[in-house]
Amino acid sequence: MNKDFLISQLNNIENAKRVNRMRVANLVLENPELFPFLLQIIFEFKTKTAIKAAWILELVCAEKLDWLAPHLKYFIDDIYKATHDSCVRPISKICNFIAVAYTSKKDSLIKDSLTKNQVDLIIETGFDWMISNHKVATKAYTMNALFLLGKNLEWVHQELQLIIQKNIVDESPAYKARGRITLDLINKK
Repeated sequence: MNKDFLISQLNNIENAKRVNRMRVANLVLENPELFPFLLQIIFEFKTKTAIKAAWILELVCAEKLDWLAPHLKYFIDDIYKATHDSCVRPISKICNFIAVAYTSKKDSLIKDSLTKNQVDLIIETGFDWMISNHKVATKAYTMNALFLLGKNLEWVHQELQLIIQKNIVDESPAYKARGRITLDLINKK
């Protein structure tokens, strides 16, 4: 199995129903050699194929986040390249997975592999997502990732708090709910 095979499988996804996404995610989970190709497709294409690859990567990372560890530099260096909201949302969720693993008390390859520079890049991109015109899901995952990664960086919490407080009045009910949760977490620390 190669990259062209994976592209054909992605292109055969008819719609975003979970059953369709899981079919290809399971294919990657059963054939780990496809994982690097999945990463490449997300950042090489500005098409529906990249969006579908991002959907699949999210599902694969939910199961096997440590597979991302050897590819963290490539992934994190390129996350800013994703601009379509349907691609950014799963990438923001993966960044949240990374933040959870990195700040967890449990050992993980992510924790061992993630560098300070990579944390800084996730934070920088996360703030870009927070102040850009993205949907609430992207911002909700990003709020959590920034909160977690900011536990040892006071300025991150201060900046996140300012952004949420500034935007919460004009945002959707879902943003307001997630924003209040994040503000409470910041204030409790």
